[in-house]
Amino acid sequence: MNKTKRKIFETSMRLFAEKGYDATSIEEITATVGVAKGTLYYHFSSKEEIFNFLVEEGVKLLKNSIAIKTDKLTNCLDKIRAIVLIELKVLVKYENFMTIILSEIWGTTERSKMCQKYVFDYIQMIEEIVKEGMEKQEIIKGDPNVIASGIFGFVCSSLIYRNRTDHHLDVQKLYHEIERSFIRKLKKEKGEEEK
Repeated sequence: MNKTKRKIFETSMRLFAEKGYDATSIEEITATVGVAKGTLYYHFSSKEEIFNFLVEEGVKLLKNSIAIKTDKLTNCLDKIRAIVLIELKVLVKYENFMTIILSEIWGTTERSKMCQKYVFDYIQMIEEIVKEGMEKQEIIKGDPNVIASGIFGFVCSSLIYRNRTDHHLDVQKLYHEIERSFIRKLKKEKGEEEK
């Protein structure tokens, strides 16, 4: 991605996160970036294309990072720990991206449906690891969809924590708290009866 396209991309992401998609205009993006409309349209055909590119790139980064890390692990709880840590790092480093995704999944517009699809595909990836862990008897029995959705939601709730406390998010502190209060409870103990 060249310098101008990256600047359009990053500025749009910040404005979409701060003001929302609908309240952000092409004029505001070009004025903030400091380029003419023609320059923006050279790189992106519309505001919608910028948004789609932003979501696709962000989700691709998250999924690729997780695939690289989890492919090296055999224990499913370790895979879930890796997912939580990576998702927290992405949440902190790309907070605007996560804010956009989370704000757009509630609705029936095409944009909302696209965000829902990406979030649900991502949760499905976690769900497959949870199912594998149950089959290998590393994870307690339960509804894999609920557990996978809970993992995603638990990590995303860190943004609410940050807003409530006005603190910078400490990735390691949050990771250890989530690991202690949620992930450890997923571990199936030897001799534990199935419910």
